Amino acid sequence: MAWLYLAVAGIFEVVWAISLKYTHGFTRWLPSVITVIGTVISFYFLALATKSLPIGTAYAVWTGIGTMGTMIMGILLFQEQLTFPRLLFLALILAGIIGVRFSSGGH
Repeated sequence: MAWLYLAVAGIFEVVWAISLKYTHGFTRWLPSVITVIGTVISFYFLALATKSLPIGTAYAVWTGIGTMGTMIMGILLFQEQLTFPRLLFLALILAGIIGVRFSSGGH
């Protein structure tokens, strides 16, 4: 269950990071509220995951999911550049997430 909590936490990290872009420096109320709520939900599920997962593992996977998801959404929503180096480094982040997940010692 901890890995599911961690996945949910990572998804909400993407939610708050993308909504942060729409706040325009917290001058727009709805995206600002979504950012705050997304942050709280993300941290809540991260905290649940850390009940049984090592903090280093949980944090590495959480930030990896957030980084990958935010970069992909940036490409899709904000026309950020999709280049070979970016794809390569996204693949390396994914490899790191998978590696940390499967080397976490049976958690």
